[in-house]
Amino acid sequence: MAIQTLNPATNEVLKTFEAHTSQQVNQKLQAADTAFQQWKNTSFEERAQLMNRCAEILEQEADQYGRIITLEMGKPLKDAVAEVQKCAKVCRYYAENAAEFLKDEEVESGASRSLIAYQPLGVVLAVMPWNFPFWQVFRFLAPALMAGNVGVLKHASNVPQCALAIEEIIRKAGFPEDIFHTLLVESKAVDAIIENPIVKAVTLTGSEGAGSKVAEKAGSEIKKTVLELGGSDPFIILEDADLEAAATTAVKSRMVNTGQSCIAAKRFIVVEGIADAFLEKMKEKMQALKTGDPLTDDCDYGPLARKDLAEELEEQVQESIRKGAKMVLEGGHKEKDSAYFKPMIIKDPKPGSPAYEDELFGPVAIVFVVRDEDEAIRIANDHRYGLAGTVFTSDHERGLRVARKVETGAMFVNAMVASSPEMPFGGIKKSGYGRELSYIGIREFTNQKSIWIG
Repeated sequence: MAIQTLNPATNEVLKTFEAHTSQQVNQKLQAADTAFQQWKNTSFEERAQLMNRCAEILEQEADQYGRIITLEMGKPLKDAVAEVQKCAKVCRYYAENAAEFLKDEEVESGASRSLIAYQPLGVVLAVMPWNFPFWQVFRFLAPALMAGNVGVLKHASNVPQCALAIEEIIRKAGFPEDIFHTLLVESKAVDAIIENPIVKAVTLTGSEGAGSKVAEKAGSEIKKTVLELGGSDPFIILEDADLEAAATTAVKSRMVNTGQSCIAAKRFIVVEGIADAFLEKMKEKMQALKTGDPLTDDCDYGPLARKDLAEELEEQVQESIRKGAKMVLEGGHKEKDSAYFKPMIIKDPKPGSPAYEDELFGPVAIVFVVRDEDEAIRIANDHRYGLAGTVFTSDHERGLRVARKVETGAMFVNAMVASSPEMPFGGIKKSGYGRELSYIGIREFTNQKSIWIG
């Protein structure tokens, strides 16, 4: 079976790769397990030295690797380079902090001494998506390797060059052979990989459907999982908000990665007294954005990652309008042989429509006009996803109060939702479970062992 990589901006086939056979996959898993037996005994100092070298490579060659991202999934080059540079930050963060995060934790008890030890599990399978093809791998890989685990990656089929580039970076940094492998396989091969007794845990970032299937298989094998799935993040604008700042942040958050981000703001919930003014500012800022060749500096947003994604998004919007949503800013999938999709704003979708119920993964802003703070919170929580959200208000205490009431894994007050190494990242409800990043994330794939000395 061949795996093709296609430039979504030009429809050009960039490269074709032969998929790994089941025998090759098993060989790589065996090699990873052998590498783990040595790697788990290395010191944090040795791991940190290699991880810092990895960061140096990412920083020094960010332009080269950013170009691969842009060519494979259409992200504007400046954003792709920034993504690679962000990966260096997470490498340095765990190089510096892993030893402290995983040191023995003394516990007061009836024993002469009792403690919690954090020990690595072994081979961890990562199933990763295309939208942040470097960052989402490194936010798993840096803590996993620093904890003493080893990794295997099943990346999205449309970004094989990114997957292989990450393997190259780990090798160039000087990590031991077989500490990390990319597996070029189709999604249907994942079940057999999870069933392999060598694999001890699975992490997945992706769709609700993919997460459900992986969790079901891993559950049948009694293997730990961490899932980061869909999001339809609410962005609440209260009547005392700074409208200029709110509108600027709203457009930036909706348009990050051409709207293809799980933590992009998608549902804008604005109190009625300021709704018209906010919408006018949002519309103006959306219309000012420029598109074109994502390899140029003059491109604010690129194509969607694939043409079929643009077609699917267009149908979600049209169905929502047929069911009662109002058009505020026209756009959409105008060039049918292209993956480009112009930004849109729609307003007041009805329950039962895609814009109300689902995640619109692309540059479509969904606006809800509400009476007051209480209704804003009710609308924010009226969704099966609970990844993250934002509230804008001039009263910080009010912002904190609202943040506590919105059902998400993270809330940002007067700021755009973003992931950073220091803060735990993950959701609730159908957005998944478990956490990445911070000290919590590095402990997810460890044996949190209680030791009691009588």
